[in-house]
Amino acid sequence: MKASEGLFLHVGVSAACQTLGVPRSSFYRARQPKQKARPRPAPRRALSQEECALVRAALNSERFQDSSPREVYATLLDESTYLCSWRTMYRVLEEHQEVRERRNQLRHPIYSKPELLATGPNQLWSWDITKLKGPVKWSYYYLYTILDVFSRYVPGWMIADRELSRLAEELIAATCEKQGIQPGQLILHADRGSSMHSKPVALLLADLGVTKTHSRPHVSNDNPYSESQFKTMKYRPDYPERFGCIEDARAWARPFFHWYNHDHHHTALGLMTPATVHYGQAQEVTDQRQQVLQVAFAAHPERFVRGEPKPPSLPQEVWINRPQSS
Repeated sequence: MKASEGLFLHVGVSAACQTLGVPRSSFYRARQPKQKARPRPAPRRALSQEECALVRAALNSERFQDSSPREVYATLLDESTYLCSWRTMYRVLEEHQEVRERRNQLRHPIYSKPELLATGPNQLWSWDITKLKGPVKWSYYYLYTILDVFSRYVPGWMIADRELSRLAEELIAATCEKQGIQPGQLILHADRGSSMHSKPVALLLADLGVTKTHSRPHVSNDNPYSESQFKTMKYRPDYPERFGCIEDARAWARPFFHWYNHDHHHTALGLMTPATVHYGQAQEVTDQRQQVLQVAFAAHPERFVRGEPKPPSLPQEVWINRPQSS
């Protein structure tokens, strides 16, 4: 009869297990009450706690800390000393999670993450050096670039045939003078290259009253704005695969940096140019854009489904590694 009429068919265990593809032994085993595992008695041949401590002390001693248990076993055996088998030595070490390098290892210090804030131009600069390919393989020119993090404006750059701290010192000094940097006004951030860590650069920044910070070792995203600017440059359609000479590199870079500073509408700047933001013209440009949008809205309001349009806004602050909100 049908189950809907209140009657159910009874199926045997064998048929049910065969239908479900389950072994009968598994079914009967699952029905049995689970018994607690009995603790295994210690073998009579096992080492005592005192003997285990003696073995561990020998293995971790200054004499044997560089040796494997097999080597320790053989050395002690040649000295007419037997503690236990080398397999037991491994088991003693495994109990204390010491099957590894047992010497005190050099550990790199934990570097703090730089958390830098800029709320206006000439508060936080980032600088870096990138290679430009020369006329033949393995020949390079070096582009030094200083970038204002808030405005993305490049106040100073230089192309040289080598990477020297003296050249970086000259560029930083000239750029600070051109921008009128006062003591205590500026933070200069860089990675951990040799020129960035050099003593002449450090002394110059101390004389200028500029605070220097560095990225953490092997962390590429601690200096993201300089890296982004280099990518913008090298992805330009007219960026050459190689430069014929250093004069060619400089001749290409001059119009590029003029375009980047004065004509490039940066997405992160509310589609304004870096020069507009750097020299305090952002509000004037925003007001002018708002007037244009108001005229367009008045002419065809039906085209603006979200109401009266507003120009993209300029960020009020820019971070290198914004702190995570608690």
